[in-house]
Amino acid sequence: MLSITNKVERIVLESPFLSEGLRRGLINLSELARQLQPQLESDLWKPVGQAAVVMALRRVTERLPAAAAHGDPALTRRHGQLTARTDLVEMTYRHSEATDACHRQLLAQSGLLQGLYLTVTRGSNEVMVVCSRPLIPLVEEVFAGERLLARLDDLNAVTLQLAAESHRTPGVYHGILKKLAWDKINLVNMISTHTELTLLLEKEHTGAAFSVLSTLVTH
Repeated sequence: MLSITNKVERIVLESPFLSEGLRRGLINLSELARQLQPQLESDLWKPVGQAAVVMALRRVTERLPAAAAHGDPALTRRHGQLTARTDLVEMTYRHSEATDACHRQLLAQSGLLQGLYLTVTRGSNEVMVVCSRPLIPLVEEVFAGERLLARLDDLNAVTLQLAAESHRTPGVYHGILKKLAWDKINLVNMISTHTELTLLLEKEHTGAAFSVLSTLVTH
């Protein structure tokens, strides 16, 4: 059976806001303990005293990792691991039998244009195209017969270079997204490859996101 401390630790670690708030000393432990009491009593099937919860919170807080002073080890230790792209558009189409042909045609024709951003992500029912603004006429021409579900303009992208072994690091994405959420930076979408994580952001949030993410990068 779980102890009070173990259960409190699970609750804290599952919430980026609680873990960060406790680590920074921003949360009143007594008030948090009072709010957690009903959930703990329900989960543990026994009465739980507020003082016991406060003590558990103190123990959990002491075990929380300190803020990284030199970046995240899951990010590469080389220059150029944080880059930005501006003036992007995201268009989402309904997947159809013609989608694959549209995709091939788009890649073939866009290959003649150098220095522009283009990525195509295929889901079960949708196809998402993210491209530089000059590519919009080409995308619209190629997907002219397809159903457009959504279009988001005025987006920017920030790409983080990850270490090759980052896929073995538990919570590597959580640590990155937690920092954005803590600073109330809205993430429109994210695209990942083996060693790159690209975050799509509204234009007005890009500067703040770049500033927050730069604290994760080690040089």
